[in-house]
Amino acid sequence: MAQEIEHTQLPVRGINIHVAQVGKGELGTVVFLHGFPEIWYSWRHQMVAAAAAGYRAIAPDCRGYGLSDQPPESEEASFDDLVADVLAILDAFSVPKAFVVGKDFGAVPAYEFALRHPERTRGVACLGIPFSPVPFSFETTMPEGFYIRRWGEPGRAEADFGRYDARRVVRTVYVLFSGAEVPIAEEGQEIMDLADMSTPLPAWFTEEDLDVYSELYEKSGFRYPLQMPYRSIHKMPNRLDAKFQVPVLMVMGEKDYCFKFPGFEAALRGGVMEKFMPDLKITFIPEGSHFVQEQLPEQVNQLLLGFFRDHPVVAA
Repeated sequence: MAQEIEHTQLPVRGINIHVAQVGKGELGTVVFLHGFPEIWYSWRHQMVAAAAAGYRAIAPDCRGYGLSDQPPESEEASFDDLVADVLAILDAFSVPKAFVVGKDFGAVPAYEFALRHPERTRGVACLGIPFSPVPFSFETTMPEGFYIRRWGEPGRAEADFGRYDARRVVRTVYVLFSGAEVPIAEEGQEIMDLADMSTPLPAWFTEEDLDVYSELYEKSGFRYPLQMPYRSIHKMPNRLDAKFQVPVLMVMGEKDYCFKFPGFEAALRGGVMEKFMPDLKITFIPEGSHFVQEQLPEQVNQLLLGFFRDHPVVAA
């Protein structure tokens, strides 16, 4: 590529956050927030495309993930921290206003940042997770073997993951989460038992990609990634009075297993999100999986760049 991705360790609120960035930003800045088991690298295709189109692309490793520092063990994981981290990153780079793009649990701080800091937000685009005005709750709507319930149980995932190295764990999660079925374990099974080494990786995810993820999870481990998001979902903000002042784009793969979560289809097809977002566009990608930005990068890039172009940053 013409522009190389640069890497910085940025002091943010008492820890160092690893930030990947590329592009000169003639047309503005885009901040990309990843999910689990993702890292900054999950946005590699979008970063390159945004930079080539004239934007500055910034993708941090969430605190406790990848090359970012681990928060103290005594510190409880909070979505408030992720929102504050985005603000601190913008301040550190002297960015007055940015597009914020979130995927998976990264969508939660993306939505929340737009609500708390509309003056710093040009628009928000989210993949895979619709806006919810109340915390997600799966205790009564999903079976005991549902992966979010299992991983929310202290010690359960640690024991499950601990049977394998980081590479095997990341590999298994990518295999399971790229499918159209919700990962649910039977009695006597753990989530890691739902796929084995004979199950091939998705065609769009190479062994070299897995190398990158594995190396970074070997460094970070899974302590904080299990806290954020799986043991923090109940602490999502209540936003029944939310009214977004910025444009919103929601992109959903129709083969994303999250589509089958309780309430998600109503949010996406039943007009629920429109109640909170006067300027909302929802786009479905028929073949898209949960990792749609890696699976079908050209389609996602086209949608994101179109959204950015439709809402140009006005010079002060």
